[in-house]
Formats: sequence, structure tokens, C-alpha cells
Amino acid sequence: MSPRTAVESRALRAAMSAPSWARRLIAGRPVMIDGQTLAPDLQMMLRLQAIARPRDEEVPIAMMRSNMVREAAIVGGQQSIGEVRELVVGGRPARHYLPSEPVSSDPGPLLVYFHGGGWIEGDLDTHDAPCRRLAERSGVPVLALTYRLAPEHPFPAAHDDAEAGFRWVVDHAAELGADPQRIGVGGDSAGGNLAAGVALAAARDGVPLAWQVLLYPCTDLERDTQSLRLFGEGFYLTTAFMDRANDYYVPRPEDRRDPRVSIVRAEIPSDLAPAYVVTAGFDPLRDEGETYARMLADAGVTVELQRCTGLIHGFVNIVGVGSSSRAAVDDVADRLRTALG
Repeated sequence: MSPRTAVESRALRAAMSAPSWARRLIAGRPVMIDGQTLAPDLQMMLRLQAIARPRDEEVPIAMMRSNMVREAAIVGGQQSIGEVRELVVGGRPARHYLPSEPVSSDPGPLLVYFHGGGWIEGDLDTHDAPCRRLAERSGVPVLALTYRLAPEHPFPAAHDDAEAGFRWVVDHAAELGADPQRIGVGGDSAGGNLAAGVALAAARDGVPLAWQVLLYPCTDLERDTQSLRLFGEGFYLTTAFMDRANDYYVPRPEDRRDPRVSIVRAEIPSDLAPAYVVTAGFDPLRDEGETYARMLADAGVTVELQRCTGLIHGFVNIVGVGSSSRAAVDDVADRLRTALG
């Protein structure tokens, strides 16, 4: 984290820790939509972001990516972890997070994690803080994998990289200190989409997979939902960004119905790994994530659906400021410990 970013992170943390009257003054009236109330700390953060630097969906892709790294560092803060190892998995950069107090010795559990970012941004650094938090609190090591990004590498590049990376992990589980029967897969947003695709492929091909955790996953590129209409502007993730991501990652409209990317169109194997699906109340992707969870349940898959009513898309990154998002991530970590530990 650069000195400037560290200062900005401390300033945001201080603002969000101000007396309640000051926070209410900055945040404004409570935001209540669809029977839900936006978490006050996130409302304040969104207000400060709108004042300081409105989100610009039209900046060059290189600037968009660098902005995400900087913003993730500001809201992620400094998260402790036992050890971090830089690896190469399937020819792609990866990062292995080893908790200070693992739940079990070798061979033990492992969560393979794919970052979000609409398939066009995001990397190991943007999701370093949440991966540290998940591993350290749960006691389950986390292996963060990367994949090629669009528009340089359109669909199905990210999907193919995710599958290849996961297969490498299973084949090299012993080198990672992992039990192949205790490996889970997870991700957020586009990463949740990739994790779901990996889980479907594993079930079809008979590859062992113990669990999947899908955090506000993208599941349908032809989305037409109430949550999109309600929350497509003003709550971090915007319709404009999603349109740009779709155009870059899946430039051929006919490919947007492909079940490898619109997973609501996939056939669900009955022996699919148990799933924990987490959505955010103020997220345009909320409804499609919950639709996929219901599809899994209807197919006989063991699934648990959790809606975090007051949170926004991207909350998994916000573990260094405020309290509502960090509490939700800690809940995911506790569920991870139960599922794999």
C-alpha cells in the first residue's frame, strides 16, 4: 500500500468511526428500498465517494484497473495473515494464504478463490484483503487464482483459465498441503460466476469438490430483474459498468446465452457440490444470484442462501473500514470453517 493510499484509508476509517450524529449528517436520510435499509456505514462511504471522486465508467481500461487496485487498498486496510506465498498455477500468478492457526495439519482443507471485476478488472492485489481475512479467521488456507481479462482475452478465456487452474490444484494437492477431498471453490461477482462454472464442470467430470461459496455471483448476462432496475445506479455497481463488461468479455450477443457464462442456463448435476450463496440487498445482481440458488435447490443440490439485506455489491472487499461488510465476511469465514475445517 502506497503512503498516499494508507493516508486515505486511515481518513476513511476515521470518518466512518465518527460520532453517530456526524455520520448521519454526512450520510443523509436513511435509504430504504424494497423493504431493506442500507447499512449506515456503507451509505456514508457511498456519499463520500460521490463527493470525492464520482465513479467514471468511461475511463480507459488501464485506468479502471489501476483505480480498482487503489480503491480496494483503501477499503481493505491491513489484514493480518500467518504467511503468504506467491505461486504460479497453470501458468498464471496465484497467491497462497496460510493462516496463523490452521484448522488441521497437512493434508488439510483448501479454498480456491477467484476474484471479481466483471472479467475486465481485478487481480491478486484487489482481493488480497478479503482473502487474508477469510483464511486467518477460518483457519482454512486460501489459494487465490488469476485468469486472463477482457477485452484482450474475451470469452471463454476466463472460464477456461478457471477450470484449468482448479484442475491443476486438484492434481497438485499434495504439494499444497491439501486433501483433494476437502477442497472448496469460491469467488465474488464474476469470480462467483467462474467458481460456479468450475463446480459444474467438476461434477460433470467426476472431479472431487467438497463445497462452493458464491458471493453475489453473476449468473445471467441477459438479466432483466427487479434488483437491476432498483439498484443499477448509485450503489457502486452500475448498469453502465455491467454493459461495458458484457461488451468486452462476451462481444458476440449470441454467446451470452452460453451456459458457461450465463450459468442459469446450465444443466445442474444432482451430485453438484453443496453451495453457500450470498447476495447483497442493494445489489443489481441480487435477484439473479438468488434465482441460481433456487435452481440448485430444485435440482436436489444442498444449498444455503443468505441475503445480506443492508449491503452493496463488492462488500467482500470492504473489510478495513466500517463494520457491516467486515461482519458479513467474517460470517462467510465462519461458514467456511464449518464446511471444510
